Amino acid sequence: MSSYTIKDLEQISGIKAHTIRIWEQRYHFLQPQRTETNIRSYSANELKVILNVSLLNKYGYKISHIDKMSSSDIEDKILGLNQFEAEKERLVNCMIKDMVSLDMYSFEKNLDLYIAQKGIEKTITEIIFPFLERVGILWITNHINPAQEHLSTNLIRQKIILGIEKLPKIPTSNKHIVLFMPEGEYHEIAILFVQFLLKQKGYSIDYLGANVPSVDIKYLTENKKVDHLYAHITAPIKGFKMNKFIESLGQINPNIPIVISGQVAQEYKGLAPTNVQFMRTLQDTMSYLFAI
Repeated sequence: MSSYTIKDLEQISGIKAHTIRIWEQRYHFLQPQRTETNIRSYSANELKVILNVSLLNKYGYKISHIDKMSSSDIEDKILGLNQFEAEKERLVNCMIKDMVSLDMYSFEKNLDLYIAQKGIEKTITEIIFPFLERVGILWITNHINPAQEHLSTNLIRQKIILGIEKLPKIPTSNKHIVLFMPEGEYHEIAILFVQFLLKQKGYSIDYLGANVPSVDIKYLTENKKVDHLYAHITAPIKGFKMNKFIESLGQINPNIPIVISGQVAQEYKGLAPTNVQFMRTLQDTMSYLFAI
């Protein structure tokens, strides 16, 4: 069973550890276990409780009132939140709780409802990306099992692919863009979203997917018209060398613009060929895609 420290709860919920300690002293909704050295330890159920409590507190409910509510009362109050930001946070929290509980039926149901209401593009920017940021925190704190992550992200992947399949098949633009992830990178969700946005704009797309050797990219550019190359790097396997990947890009046609986005691109400080451009934020990426 998963166990969380107070620092983990702070990172996941956004509630300061000092505040959580005060809540424990004054109220009853959190009952952590303690180690022999008196260090607090929280269960997965208590993670769910703190997510619920923090959400209600953020949107106007006093902690003293929340403390008197039953679990079903808390769930009802959360469902009754109708501010736009509250609705988004509620759904992201639900997805986190469903992932931790391995309740993929509820996870998919919530995701499908939002897609039906808002469409796949808004679902990705408003719900999926914030969810994945929270999943990243769970990875950093070593409190997510690969099975939990795979189940949830593969469901998300299926929804984005379904959205892509519903778009018109015939491009309306003569620009041709190749999307790929370098060797050692397998996280597809972000670049699938890029594919969705570009295909929605009518561009001709070649989607090469994950773990693509640079030599294959070079072959493609030598044998087919390519206007842009786009690579996304989220979390490559151990041993991936960004400088070597950049060096390999230098072997490709220098007249073709190359864009690299993702966490690794944000952190890279080295040199790059003049035709290589880094998208260091989501806003940078969105602005670039809409300006191509």
